[in-house]
Amino acid sequence: MTIAITPQHSLPSETPLALTPRGIPLSLRPFFQDYTLENVDPEADAFTVIERTLSWGNRRELAWLFRCYPRVQVIEMVREAGWWRIPRRRFHYWLNVLGITEYRRSDYQRLWPH
Repeated sequence: MTIAITPQHSLPSETPLALTPRGIPLSLRPFFQDYTLENVDPEADAFTVIERTLSWGNRRELAWLFRCYPRVQVIEMVREAGWWRIPRRRFHYWLNVLGITEYRRSDYQRLWPH
């Protein structure tokens, strides 16, 4: 007896991401409420773009991120500032995915011993 294995959900052909004139996906707009997305410069504001996309981006936006920024630059952002800029669960996810073992931790002691 032969069983044909087929995916339950086939992905529709993906349309390209709509981008700002500077190349940021328009779908990231909700995560840049404190900025005018069209004015965000992918080079000058790379830290913020990487941080917001790693924190809140979907698969397509993350694929865009890794196409636009060198993996080393993404790793450096997570290593240096991820502990306080990326939500904790996502931060630990990215530590595992990117293979980061050493990263900057908080300089502050816990206020309460509990």
